[in-house]
Amino acid sequence: MPEPGKEAEAELAEIAAFGYERARDELVNVVKMLEQGGLDLDESLALWERGEALANRCEQHLAGARKRVEDALSRADLEDGE
Repeated sequence: MPEPGKEAEAELAEIAAFGYERARDELVNVVKMLEQGGLDLDESLALWERGEALANRCEQHLAGARKRVEDALSRADLEDGE
């Protein structure tokens, strides 16, 4: 049986490879499971931690997309100014 810390590291590494849509969809599922309740405290905390990691992954993708849009707009402004 893997050590708990190793499991968490493996899960974070897995989530780091997720695209935006997959992270978002899994986050939606985590929220649904937490809202349904019926989990013990340890299960709820593990699920919440996974949700936090998924939300952070979504934020990374959105920040990257925002940067790309800002860069494209800056280039367009420079080209219009020439």
